[in-house]
Amino acid sequence: MRIDDRWVRAVGIPAFGLGIPRLTGLVDGLAVDQPGYWIGTAGFIALAAAIWHGNRWLLFEQRRHWGWFDHPVRKVVMLLAAIVLFSVPLTVATLAAWYAARGLPADLAAIRTVVLLIVICVVFVTHVYETVFLIKERASDRVRVAELERARAEAQLSAFLAQADPHFMFNALHTLGALVETDPPRARRFTEHLAEMHRYLLAQLGKSSATVADELGFLDDFVELMRLRLGDALAIEIIDDGIDRAARLPPTALQSLVENALKHNQAPLAIEIRLGKHAVVVAHDRRPRRSQRRSAGVGLRNLDECSRLATGRGISIDQQGGRFAVTVPLAGAR
Repeated sequence: MRIDDRWVRAVGIPAFGLGIPRLTGLVDGLAVDQPGYWIGTAGFIALAAAIWHGNRWLLFEQRRHWGWFDHPVRKVVMLLAAIVLFSVPLTVATLAAWYAARGLPADLAAIRTVVLLIVICVVFVTHVYETVFLIKERASDRVRVAELERARAEAQLSAFLAQADPHFMFNALHTLGALVETDPPRARRFTEHLAEMHRYLLAQLGKSSATVADELGFLDDFVELMRLRLGDALAIEIIDDGIDRAARLPPTALQSLVENALKHNQAPLAIEIRLGKHAVVVAHDRRPRRSQRRSAGVGLRNLDECSRLATGRGISIDQQGGRFAVTVPLAGAR
């Protein structure tokens, strides 16, 4: 994260370069019409610029490696060490050269005063920078959370509407009508699965995560509906590698990945769902539909954002070797 501090530097550097020498008497005895006055003024402004930019660079570099929340003690120690080991030696060397150039003995009391003032000013300016950074990070986090909440709401709404849109309802009712005439027991099971799916979707509205056990139950209802419609065109293999079924993931994540696979691939389609200790992987061979338009990837982007909201981590996609695999991380896994 960067901040635009050009105007602050344009005002602050000359202010320190002009103010501190005059407050501490470093230019006493020099008249405005003397070359030494202007040479000294330029030198002290250059010293202020070097201290400001040097500490600014050190601050920015430290922010790349250490944060206040992860390493607070180390952060404070490194900031103070950078200030003391950079600003103090540079200031003392410059003041010693200044007194030598004027042919005067070094005024140790004045040097100590100048060093103390510079350290105080550097600490103050560093504090201002850190405050600005924290404010911007807080604002950025609030925007990010708002975007994730929006993505979650859109994903849940999309999942609900995907089941309730006219095309889905037409296919479901057409299948149900055929089953009622030819196989009433299967028609009853179809109705029960469809009702359970809608009940689950309504129960998940407003929630950012669901348990693996609940998601597997929802997936089972969806798969049964698809099998009643498509017959043997869909094969699902679930491999349990020691998953904690109380672990959590985004609602409708598994069903949306299976539905996405059916939407973009030709039948018959075999899908493997591997339930690991830290993630769930949904994989299948790539068999793109010939007449299909290129996917915009909105569903996977929404799932990624919902996963970040639910688990703090995004999904990962692997499309190598003719396979398409999506890994969904779990929260609260053992």
